[in-house]
Amino acid sequence: MSNTYIRWFEEVGMDDVSEVGGKNASLGEMYQQLTAQGVRVPNGFAVTAEAYRTVLDANNAWPLLHEALDGLNPDNVKDLQTRGAKARAIVAACKLPQDLQNQIVGHYTQLKEQYGDDVSLAVRSSATAEDSPEASFAGQNDTYLNISSDQALLDAYRRCLVSNFTDRSIHYKFDNHFDYFKVDLCVVIMKMVRSDIGASGVMFSLDTETGFKDVVFINSALGLGENIVQGTIDPDSFYVHKPTFEKGFRTVLKRRLGKKEQKMIFTDTLNTDSIAVEYTGNIDTTEAEQQHFSITDEDVMVLADYAIKVENHYSKQQGQHKPMDMEWAKDGLDGHIYMVQARPETVESQKSGNVLKIYHLNSRSTVLAKGQAVGTRIGAGKVRVINDVKNLAEFQPGEVLVTETTTPDWEPVMKTASAIVTNHGGRTCHAAIVSRELGIPAIVGTDNGADILTNGTEITVSCAEGEIGNVYEGLLKFNIEETDLSHLPATKTKIMMNLANPDQAFGLASLPVDGIGLARMEFIINEYIKAHPMALVHPEKLDDQTRLSIANISMAFTDPVDFFVKTLSEGVATIAAAVYPKPCVVRMSDFKSNEYASLLGGKPFEPIESNPMIGFRGAARYSHPAYAEGFALECKAMKRVRDEMGFDNVILMIPFCRRISEGEKVLMTMAKNGLKRGDNGLQIYVMCEIPNNVILIDEFSKLFDGFSIGSNDLTQLTLGVDRDSEIVAFDFDERDEGVKQMIKLAVDGARRNQKHSGICGQGPSDYPEIAEFLVKIGIDSISLTADTVLKTIKHVVELEKQIKANQK
Repeated sequence: MSNTYIRWFEEVGMDDVSEVGGKNASLGEMYQQLTAQGVRVPNGFAVTAEAYRTVLDANNAWPLLHEALDGLNPDNVKDLQTRGAKARAIVAACKLPQDLQNQIVGHYTQLKEQYGDDVSLAVRSSATAEDSPEASFAGQNDTYLNISSDQALLDAYRRCLVSNFTDRSIHYKFDNHFDYFKVDLCVVIMKMVRSDIGASGVMFSLDTETGFKDVVFINSALGLGENIVQGTIDPDSFYVHKPTFEKGFRTVLKRRLGKKEQKMIFTDTLNTDSIAVEYTGNIDTTEAEQQHFSITDEDVMVLADYAIKVENHYSKQQGQHKPMDMEWAKDGLDGHIYMVQARPETVESQKSGNVLKIYHLNSRSTVLAKGQAVGTRIGAGKVRVINDVKNLAEFQPGEVLVTETTTPDWEPVMKTASAIVTNHGGRTCHAAIVSRELGIPAIVGTDNGADILTNGTEITVSCAEGEIGNVYEGLLKFNIEETDLSHLPATKTKIMMNLANPDQAFGLASLPVDGIGLARMEFIINEYIKAHPMALVHPEKLDDQTRLSIANISMAFTDPVDFFVKTLSEGVATIAAAVYPKPCVVRMSDFKSNEYASLLGGKPFEPIESNPMIGFRGAARYSHPAYAEGFALECKAMKRVRDEMGFDNVILMIPFCRRISEGEKVLMTMAKNGLKRGDNGLQIYVMCEIPNNVILIDEFSKLFDGFSIGSNDLTQLTLGVDRDSEIVAFDFDERDEGVKQMIKLAVDGARRNQKHSGICGQGPSDYPEIAEFLVKIGIDSISLTADTVLKTIKHVVELEKQIKANQK
C-alpha cells in the first residue's frame, strides 16, 4: 500500500504545491503556522497528485485523453464543448483503486475521532498549478459540500477529478499557458464549516480596485459562499484600516449594506447512482436579514486579524509584501470563524513600476445604469446581451458583454470584451475577479443593466469616477494620463489635495501629495446620510412620511443618531486613511440654510434667508440653539474618528468664523463635546475667508493652530460680489490685485505668529498664475483638486528652482 496518496494538513505547506495542489498547500501552511496565532483553520487532508496519476494510469486513461484533446482549439466554443465532454466522460468512467479508497475512508474515520461522528466534509479540488501569483484558478474546478458517508466521499472525490476537464478549466489552462496533461488534480478533504446556517465570504488584504495596500476588504453574505463567488447576490462589504488596527484600534473603517436577496443552504439530499450527494440551493432571505449586516463588527475584527496575520506570514515567507485573496466561513453551530482558503492576489500585486494611470472622461451623457465599479478604467462599445451560456458564440470581440451574471464558463468571451456589465454580484464575484485579471472595466450589481440595455446600443462604461460605476449613453471620448511618479521631486511648498468623496479616496491614494488640505463633510452628509442632523435628534417635529424615510435609511444601525455618527465618521476616516499618517484637514459642516433645508427633514429646522451665502452658516450655527444639537453629532463623529478609530492625523477646521468672540464660543462648544484643542494632539484650524480674519489675524492666531485661505469666499467678500450671482459673475476673479493683497497679508500674519498657512480654494486649481503667486509669497501648503495635482507639482518644482536661482 502506497503512503503517498494522503497527507494531513499538518504535513504539508507551500513547498508542496506540486504534490498536493495550491489549495491544500495553503490550508496546510495556515494550519501548521497560524493556528498557534489564533487563526482558526478546519483540519483535513490532501489526496495527492500521485493519487490522481495513479487513477488515470490504472484505467489506461492517458491515451484516450490525448485522443480527445490533442489539436483542440479552445477559442472554438463548439469544439471545446465537444472535446471537453469526451475528456470528462473518460475520467468519470475511471474506477478508484481499492488501496486509494481504503486510505481516503480511513482518514475520514480519523477526522471523526477529532470532531465527532456527526462531522461532515467539504471536498474541494486543488490543482497543482492553482493559486500561483499569475493565475488564481478561481472557480475552475468543482467542490462538494456537507458530505457525510464513505460512498458519497469517494464519489465526490471522483467528481473532482472529472472537473479537471471542464470547458472552463481547459480554456483557463490554455489562456495561462499550462499543459492540460501536466496540471494534476489533487483534492482537499476537510471538516465542513456549517456556514449554510451561518455566514461566509471572501476578503483581500488590499483594495481590489485601486491596489491601496493599507486596508482589508471583506465581502460577507448569509449562507454558503458560492453566491458571492458566482455574483448572484449583492453582498455586504467592510473595510478595516491595517495601520490603525495594528496600533490597537478596533473599528470598521467603512461599510456598505448589500441586498443579500438570497442565501445558499443545503436543501435536500439527492441520490445519484445510488450515492447520496448533498444538494445546495438558494432560498429568499427575510426582510430583516436584508436590512441588517450579515456579520457583526466583532466578526469583522476577527476577519481583519486573520487577514493581517495571513498576509504577514506569506510576506515574511516570500521576502516581499504579498497581498492575499482569502475565503472564510462562519459556522452556525459553534459560532466560530474559520479560514478556508488563502492564495496570492493575482492582479494588483503583479503590477510593476511606479507609473500612475488616471482615466478621464472628456464629456458625459445620460446615465443608463449604475453599479459597483471594478477597476478604474473606461471602456466603450456596442451592447451584446447574453443570458445563457449556449449563446456565447453570438458575442463579437470588442462588444460590451451585458448579462445577469457570469460563471467560469464565460471566460473565453469575457477576455475579448471591451467592458462587462452584470445585473448581480459584488466586487469579489466571478465577473469582477476575471475582469480584474484581464484588465477590463466592469460594472457589477446594476440590478437592471441586462434588462434596459439592448443589443447594438453604443455605450461607455466608466469605472473612473469612484466606487460607483456609470454606464453612459453613446461612445464618449476619454484620455489616459500617465505619470512616472519616481521622477517627481519633492517640493518645499507642500502640495495637498481637496477631497470630499470617500469613494474616490483609495483611487487617489497613490498621488504624491503631502496630505488632504480640505475634506468637506457636506458631501458625506448629502450623499450618504441625506438627512438633516436635527431631524435625527427631533423626529417628533417631522411628518410620518419623513420619519419613515429616515427609519429606512438608518435601519441597519442602532438608531438614527448611531447611523449619523458612524456614517459620517467612517466617511471622514476613509478620506484620512488615504493619506495616513499625513495630515487630513476636515472642515466642519458649511452648508448654507437653503442647502440644509433641502436635506431630508430639513425644512422645519431652517430659516428662509434672502442671501444664505452670507447668512446663517459656518461658526455662527455651532452654538446656536437652532443647530447646537446637530453640531454635537458632528463633534461626536469627529471624536470617534480620532479617539476610537485612531486617525490622529485628522485636523479639524472651522469655516466662516466672523469674529473673535465667535471663535472663542466655537472652541468652548467643541471642548464641551469632547474635542478640546491640544487633547490627544488635536489641532484646530480656522478658514481665513472673511476680511476680518485677515485684519485680526494676530488675534485669531491666539485661538487656532493654523489658517486655510478660502479664496472663493475671500474673493466674494473683498470684492463685494455674490459668487452665486450669474449677473455679476464677470466681476468674480481670484486674480484681482486686492484679493492677492489680502492673501499675502494672511500668509505674512500666519508666519509672524508661527502658524500654518494654506489655501484650499478653487483659485490655484483653476489658475496656474495664482499657484505661482502663492509659492513666491511663501505659503506653507496649496491644496488642489485631484485632477490638477500632478501638473501643479511639476509647475511648483520649476518655480522653486527659479526662486532658488534668483536668490543666488
